[in-house]
Amino acid sequence: MKHIVKIITFLVAISAMWIGLLEMSVVPRSQTWLLPIYFIVSLGCYGLLMVGIGLMQFPTCPQEAVLLQQDVVEAKDFLKQRGVDVGSE
Repeated sequence: MKHIVKIITFLVAISAMWIGLLEMSVVPRSQTWLLPIYFIVSLGCYGLLMVGIGLMQFPTCPQEAVLLQQDVVEAKDFLKQRGVDVGSE
């Protein structure tokens, strides 16, 4: 619930700034109408940048990989006991 309040507050603030720019005519009116589009494009670029940085800094966890392989083997054994064909290795 707290996240939605933050998001709504952020959207209201952006809307208020946009309406203020429209009313005060600080920025030419023809460009002010494009501000929401610029905002959405900027938000998309920011999201792609954060995903790219996250992928570049993705840690490798060899211990977790070994545990995951053990879990896979256990799951295959469990399913074979139940008569499920898990495919060839």
